[in-house]
Amino acid sequence: MVNIAVLVSGGGTNLQAILDAQARGEIPNGRVCAVVSSKEGAYALERAQKANVPAFVMRRKDYASGQAYADALEALLRELDVQLVVLAGFMTVLAESFCHAFENRIINVHPALIPSFCGDGFYGLRVHEAALAKGVKVSGATVHFVNAVTDGGPIIAQKAVEVCEGDTPERLQKRIMEQAEWKLLPQAISDFCDGKLSVVDGIVHHKE
Repeated sequence: MVNIAVLVSGGGTNLQAILDAQARGEIPNGRVCAVVSSKEGAYALERAQKANVPAFVMRRKDYASGQAYADALEALLRELDVQLVVLAGFMTVLAESFCHAFENRIINVHPALIPSFCGDGFYGLRVHEAALAKGVKVSGATVHFVNAVTDGGPIIAQKAVEVCEGDTPERLQKRIMEQAEWKLLPQAISDFCDGKLSVVDGIVHHKE
C-alpha cells in the first residue's frame, strides 16, 4: 500500500476528487495518509477531517527561508513514510532539494495543456484568463511529475476540454475541473500506486 500525502492551500476540490476515488475503490494500492495545508482555515482541512485523514498546517512564513520550509516538510513526510506526494492547489514553491528528495514521486495537476499557459505566474484563474485572452478553442488539464522547473516535469496524462463561447475564467475553470482534473489526477495516482508509471530520459512510460 502506497502512502500518499496531498499538499493543499485552498478549497481542496482536487483533494475531494482523490478521496472520493479512494472511497470508490479506484485507488486500490494507495491511501491518503496525510493532508498538509500551507494555510490555516483552508476548507481542504475540513475535507480531510471528514475523511478521517490526519491533517497538518505548515505555513511558509513560520520558517526563516524556503529551504528551511522544504526541509521541515520533507522531514514530516519521511516520518509519515510517504511514498507519493500530490500537489492539489498547493501555492507554495518547493525548493529544488525537495524535488530531488522525491524525484518522480511528486504529482501535480495543471489546468491547461502544457506547454500552453504554464510556468511561473500561471496558476489558478490566471491560467484560464490567459487562455481566454488568447482566444483558444481548446484548453484542458495536464498531470505531470514535478521537478525544479515550474510545470516542467515529465507529463503523465493530458485531457482536452472545449472552450465555449461566452466562457468566463470561472466557468472554464469549473468545466476543466469536472471534465479533466478530477478524472486525470485520481487515475494517475492509481497508476503510480500500481507500479504502472516509469520515467526514462524525462519521458513517462505506461505499463499495462
